[in-house]
Amino acid sequence: MRIWVDADACPRAVKEVIFRAAVRTKTITIFVANKPFQVPKSDYIGLKHVSSGFDAADAKIIEELEKDDLVITADIPLADAVVHKGGTAIDPRGKLYTSKNIKQILSIRNLKAELRSAGMITGGPSVLNKKDIQKFANSLDKFLTCR
Repeated sequence: MRIWVDADACPRAVKEVIFRAAVRTKTITIFVANKPFQVPKSDYIGLKHVSSGFDAADAKIIEELEKDDLVITADIPLADAVVHKGGTAIDPRGKLYTSKNIKQILSIRNLKAELRSAGMITGGPSVLNKKDIQKFANSLDKFLTCR
């Protein structure tokens, strides 16, 4: 089992939680990004650079994903593809995407996108706070200890 991180949009505080969890649990963790950034030197943490094309990181993750891998992403269509391929996804707020809930979450996301494009909804998600980061850390820890 490996952890894949959709790293370009992943908040720094969440990355820090992932770095610590990867080392603590000795889990291979690969950050996939089209922008360079620093990862700690570790046998368990890697970085894959991809082109800056649309969804290049998503495509790389899906290409290399194996059954039972974990993907950390806020991208619901990517989470859907992960679940379809036999993996699990967690968003940076700690929400677990599984075969039991991903279709409903994707439907809600698509409805909200339509409402936004029609001007009926404005704005996006609230700012990530300490409570969100703690919920993410708890979800990640629970997933890693129950595997």
